[in-house]
Amino acid sequence: MRTTAPALLLALACAAHAPAAAQDWPARPVRWILPQPSGASVDIAARILAAELSRAWGRQVVVDNRPGGQTVIAAQAAARAAADGYNFFLATTAPLAVNPYTFKSLPYDPAKDFVPVAKVGSAPFVIAVHPALSAQSFPELVALARSQPRKIAIANQGARSLGGMISQALNVAAGIQLLPVPYNAPAVAIQDTLGGRTQAVMLSAGVLTPFLKRGDLRPLAVTGASRIAGLEQVPTVAETLKGFEYNGWYALLAPAGAPGPILRKVNRDLDRVLADPDIVQRLREFGIYAEAAGTPEALGRFLQAERQRWSRTVREIGIEPE
Repeated sequence: MRTTAPALLLALACAAHAPAAAQDWPARPVRWILPQPSGASVDIAARILAAELSRAWGRQVVVDNRPGGQTVIAAQAAARAAADGYNFFLATTAPLAVNPYTFKSLPYDPAKDFVPVAKVGSAPFVIAVHPALSAQSFPELVALARSQPRKIAIANQGARSLGGMISQALNVAAGIQLLPVPYNAPAVAIQDTLGGRTQAVMLSAGVLTPFLKRGDLRPLAVTGASRIAGLEQVPTVAETLKGFEYNGWYALLAPAGAPGPILRKVNRDLDRVLADPDIVQRLREFGIYAEAAGTPEALGRFLQAERQRWSRTVREIGIEPE
């Protein structure tokens, strides 16, 4: 009996400590590691969410920008951070679902080094064209591109960017040859399309929406599974090409081993923030279409499905790991 008592006392102490840890948390500032630079749209959106949670928790949520290395720098920093409930990774599609198939090796494991916390939102892409282009709809663009292989130039952010890979996937799915033209900055890609140097552009909805609303560019399709608020009249690519569904997205994760009670609290509190209509509208201005946080388990299943999707896509478009 004496030999089991210490183990029993330890178990009771751990059981008592687990909820207390969540109840007393946070006792100091919380850090969100972000792979984008300060001032980027997702950085501003992250700070909107961080400010709301800072007020709710009475402790500051600090956004720690770690840009560069095609998001590898931030992912590595997040994977190596202490799994104490005070470090989180506000991740985009690339480090978790794309990089495993475009890099020969990574200094982190997207599937093993992180635990899911909450889905934040999606970032659909829009295909838009110069008003002088004869195509008035997405099916007309496909027909025109088939009749003029490599004559219609589509601006994007490069072959290995999310938009660039979606552009290539579109060529494969539609059996067309839009000519991809890479740009380092979205603003330059838009300006060249406005000037007619490229005839089409594929960028995030948040970047393109002001130009679409003014009529400077004509939207033909969105790449996500459904039409989006503010552009309800614009059909999805999938309405023409069944099964073609691509979004960028944002999700909050923690280093593997972080305390479960704290992660569940973060999930619940972030879900309440994402349910605020004012927050939803503010995020939409930066191209993030907020969703309910869902459960960590649902996010885990989503991430697994996204890795499978991008594994297939990278093979289909012929990108070799570097």
